[in-house]
Amino acid sequence: MRSDVDLAYLKRAAAAYLARYAASAAQLERVLERRVAKRCRLSGADPADHAETVKAAVAFCVGAGLVDDAAFAAGRTATLAQRGWPERRIRAALAQKGVARETAEAALAGAEIDDAAAARRFAERRRLGPFRPPGVRAEKRDKDIAAMMRAGFGFELARATIGRAEA
Repeated sequence: MRSDVDLAYLKRAAAAYLARYAASAAQLERVLERRVAKRCRLSGADPADHAETVKAAVAFCVGAGLVDDAAFAAGRTATLAQRGWPERRIRAALAQKGVARETAEAALAGAEIDDAAAARRFAERRRLGPFRPPGVRAEKRDKDIAAMMRAGFGFELARATIGRAEA
């Protein structure tokens, strides 16, 4: 069966996606691959036949300046740092979006990330440690440290932040 996936269709799909969302090149490629897979399921074609067309559409978007991994990484890093995410978690989020390690490191170097301040904001937002009512701080200490570690903060930083509860 014939599939109606071609370069023009993928360019339109990429433009529509990029009009709504900021994306890295790898993320855009995954989105277009899902689109192709859906179209191929409907038409009975093989999605692997369109792999080169997907790569060509992504290359077109990169060449046209619609996708810039460095700008995406810098913007995403700034947003996540403002939310109070630690550097380790930001690095993982960028990797998940398909940003190359070197690009992510450059974005992290350009951002001023203070993990101690982020830990304090996180504890305050979640009402952990020193931001709990005084009567329950000691009994919830281990749970609070675990919550901070799940959020990406290191043990020592979590203990120092939550440890203020006893001070």
